[in-house]
Amino acid sequence: MIHFLRHGQSESNALGLLVGRSDPALTEFGRAQARRVAVLLEGVEEVWSSPLRRARETAALALPHVEARVEHSFIEVDYGVFDGTPLLEVSDDQWLAFETDHSVAFEGGESLASVDERVATRLDALLEDSGSYLHSPSRHLLVVSHVSPIKSAAVWALGVDGAVAWRTRVDNASITTIGVRRGSPHLVAMNVVVPHRDED
Repeated sequence: MIHFLRHGQSESNALGLLVGRSDPALTEFGRAQARRVAVLLEGVEEVWSSPLRRARETAALALPHVEARVEHSFIEVDYGVFDGTPLLEVSDDQWLAFETDHSVAFEGGESLASVDERVATRLDALLEDSGSYLHSPSRHLLVVSHVSPIKSAAVWALGVDGAVAWRTRVDNASITTIGVRRGSPHLVAMNVVVPHRDED
């Protein structure tokens, strides 16, 4: 199976900013989240990571004994001119257009349809390879990524329109798992989070 791990809390997450291709580090809380999630990763033999620092740092903390391979297919959506800004700076009309039409991109950015396409292309290749981790119930691949690519992966597994992603939630340091049953992908679990402990 494939486990998708959203990175731990980043500095931009903590400030309530839109964070796409900007490259903030994890907060101390985010680093604790990354270390804590290791209990959910039994059977992971290989790790892929988005090239962004918050994902690579999460991968290194969650499974320090496995070196992550950078995979650009799982980088976050590019919010263009709004990357790194408060959500309040996006007008209601602009956000509604982005939310209701997957082909819309903010100025200088990327559409969610583009994210869906690049994620689906990579997952289709794994589905076609009968020897890939996607087909193994005991040997797992971990992909450390971001909200939009993980939602795209869930949509791919369900075989539904990309707009369904807006009805899902992917928290920091959560696990979403996809497997194969009778030759078709299926969503095993979504947004699984290890509870915060006071000592963290």
